[in-house]
Amino acid sequence: MSCTALTRGRSIDCRNSAGGIKAIYIAPFDAITAVVIDGQVTDLDLSPVDLFKYNLKRGLGNVSESINGSTENGSIYYTPTVNIKLHKLTKEDQNELKLLASARVVIFAELNQVNTSGKNTIVMLGRDNGLELNSGTVSSGVAMGDMSGYDMNFDGMEANPMALVADYSSEPFDNTDFTVTVS
Repeated sequence: MSCTALTRGRSIDCRNSAGGIKAIYIAPFDAITAVVIDGQVTDLDLSPVDLFKYNLKRGLGNVSESINGSTENGSIYYTPTVNIKLHKLTKEDQNELKLLASARVVIFAELNQVNTSGKNTIVMLGRDNGLELNSGTVSSGVAMGDMSGYDMNFDGMEANPMALVADYSSEPFDNTDFTVTVS
């Protein structure tokens, strides 16, 4: 591949995009087999494990990815991060948090952004090396109106940028080439 072979430009798009995350889906890193072609997940196999869905309230989650390059070394890598906030403290969430903190995971984020086919855009983060829960807080707040719950930050270091997941028919991950059970 030539380092100077650009393939397209980009015009100014309509103002019809939305930020934030509707839900994230988490699975163990070592349980996923994914085929990514031209930046899109076209085939996905998670059998025999489930993909666990975390619904998020509006404004309580975000995805970002930093591009990190070194002119001196001729290298580039990507740093994906996912931040979510979950309300309430429960013993079940405490136990799950402990498991998440000790695991490498892949996260699929269902964005509020709607694509050209009218479906929510889904991105895959951590496909090369996985993401880890490396920081966060568990708090009960100070004032009555403060949040009581979990603020979790997952991050990773990847050779490739996050991939967009191929469009679904009616529900996320119902693609015919996907072998996925969502719990």
